[in-house]
Amino acid sequence: MLIESVLKSAVEEEKVPFVVGMTGNSSGVTHKSAFGTATAARAVDADTVFRIFSMTKAVGGLAAAILVDRGKLKLDTPVGDVLDTWNELQVLDGFDGEEPVLRAPRTTATLRHLVTHTSGLEYEFWNSDVPRYMELTGHPTILSGLKSSLKYPLTSDPGTRWGYGPSTDWLGQMIEAADGRRIDVFCQEEIFEPLAMASTAFEPERLHERLADVHIRGEDGKFAPMELAPPSMPEVYGMGHALYSTPNDYMRFLRMILNGGQLDGSRVLSEDGLATMLGDQMSGLKFQTMVSCSPITADVVLPDDTTHSMIATLHTSDVPGKRSAGTQSWAGVCNTHYWVDPGKDLAAVIMTQSLPFVEPPFMETYDAFERAVYAVN
Repeated sequence: MLIESVLKSAVEEEKVPFVVGMTGNSSGVTHKSAFGTATAARAVDADTVFRIFSMTKAVGGLAAAILVDRGKLKLDTPVGDVLDTWNELQVLDGFDGEEPVLRAPRTTATLRHLVTHTSGLEYEFWNSDVPRYMELTGHPTILSGLKSSLKYPLTSDPGTRWGYGPSTDWLGQMIEAADGRRIDVFCQEEIFEPLAMASTAFEPERLHERLADVHIRGEDGKFAPMELAPPSMPEVYGMGHALYSTPNDYMRFLRMILNGGQLDGSRVLSEDGLATMLGDQMSGLKFQTMVSCSPITADVVLPDDTTHSMIATLHTSDVPGKRSAGTQSWAGVCNTHYWVDPGKDLAAVIMTQSLPFVEPPFMETYDAFERAVYAVN
């Protein structure tokens, strides 16, 4: 009842337009509740389809871990050795009037840098130099789905600092080159089918009747509908943002982690491969607060000792009353969030479809939900 009370109150108090909360462990789902309406005609539930945006990144990280496990790639494989186009990228060192100042990178980017967001790439939402560069050069956003959109400038030398951007989209291209299958086919055959994630897809047509609406909070504090979705049939499926999924499906993905790389008898990753995937891959670097330069998101603040695995941010210390050290977590821009806590055999998702990302009302709900989850587990 505690978890349900938190979620029900969040909808009633308009902290979220609607919400689904789920928890699970290695044995199964332990809690499932939902409140509000996903569309005018449909109540939200755990089979509602969400645009999960950056929750796609964990799937991309798993895909890379599978190929590392099979010896087709290594964490220290240079990106440019697999993708010649990477070698065209330069570091943006500022501007000379209206001209971007670019130089060659001083370090070599690797797969490890891509999975940990230390490649030097940053989205236009988190570094104000990037939208300025895009405006001056006409560079398309990664959400366009164009192959040319991958070629954002680097904003730092690879391996020197955290910077959140389209690294996982390049990772998807590395996987395609190393494996030979398109990334959507690879994920379908190697991840979604073995894990029985039948409602997870790159294209939403067959899922459309269960697809939730997106809402944005206006200046009056009220939610209003808006259109936002990954591009359909793009030139490149971006493994940073392209997926649609459901709470039920994503819980299966998280429970695979709790079961050592397999679920219900279907193994997608060896136990050693899972340990590598979940390990600290930041090479001594730490997560850095993501300061927003866009109205669609608030700042993202995490504990100072947060690092990154191959799939998600990695919490290296216990949080009293909440997650424990070793927990992996991340989110999608429309406020779909997850964490998986192997030390306590616990996974959770809390999902809505709202903007701004991590706005205070949502984060109050997330905090209360997490505390309720650990109070009853």
